[in-house]
Amino acid sequence: MNFTDKIMRQCRGRGKTIVLPEGQDPRVVKAAEKSVELGAANVIVLMTEEERRQAEQSRVEETEGLRFHDFLESEYKQELAEEFYRLRQKRGITREQAAETLQDRLYFANMLVRQGYADGLVGGSVASTPDMLRAAFHCVGTAPGIKTGSSSFVMDLAQPAAGGEDTLIYADCGVNPNPGPEELVDIALASAKTHKALLAGTQRVAFLSFSTKGSAEHELVEKVRRATELTRERVSREGLDVLVDGELQADAALVPEVANSKCPDSPLQGRANILIFPDLQAGNICYKITERLAGAMAYGPILQGMGKAVNDLSRGCSVEDIVGVIAITALQAE
Repeated sequence: MNFTDKIMRQCRGRGKTIVLPEGQDPRVVKAAEKSVELGAANVIVLMTEEERRQAEQSRVEETEGLRFHDFLESEYKQELAEEFYRLRQKRGITREQAAETLQDRLYFANMLVRQGYADGLVGGSVASTPDMLRAAFHCVGTAPGIKTGSSSFVMDLAQPAAGGEDTLIYADCGVNPNPGPEELVDIALASAKTHKALLAGTQRVAFLSFSTKGSAEHELVEKVRRATELTRERVSREGLDVLVDGELQADAALVPEVANSKCPDSPLQGRANILIFPDLQAGNICYKITERLAGAMAYGPILQGMGKAVNDLSRGCSVEDIVGVIAITALQAE
């Protein structure tokens, strides 16, 4: 069973509500209908009256679980604008500016999530990633104890890794160009949470480097080493059931025989299922190589470390892609 089938089975019956801000996109409207039919989630689609008429002309209508919502004439408009003003007034925003900002469908959707009218948000089929991230950070912010939002990819491998894992988490491959040690800690903990939401089993986190346990000395290695130490401290302090090790070369993280030789005392024993890359270049390169040369399916980027479940789409996404991200978001909302 592939990753998409697994998450669809996990979603059914949970009754999460996901808001889709881009009701002007026919792909989004169709994906909303399909998601409800499959039982992935209940869906709110933001759209104007004109967009609603267009949807109905395409034979997509409101049903149980599928709701069209005019964000420009919403009964929630005043409440959301007042809360947004409260959040941003120290940044100099006025009530009038808050009300004007909430006419933007991305901000309106994020505030719906913040206020609990929806459990998560999926957008980006029309909006750019910077616009998606800006609205999410301004409205829902990061999760308690996390200062750095990040992203991950679920890599559904064509063949299991040497340690037996058939699905890995790669992070960060899409947001932070050059994270410092503290930022890497946030990325690791958010990635562990993503793994727990989407996949089964213990979270086993490997901080990757070109060095294994002191085989090389360099400031780049020291950054990874420090991140590993800080993450262990957080895991211990917060009582998390997460295994952490680093700095490790990729083979020591993923191949038991190599781990037995290079780092026999590693708690991961060459069976890492979450790979934390030292920077965006390494993460982005490796996920694309794994996808293109090893035949893996890459699902993401999945936003993580946010105060609520918010995910960004590729602007070239298909209806099926959107349905998959809705399912992922519904599981993150747990």
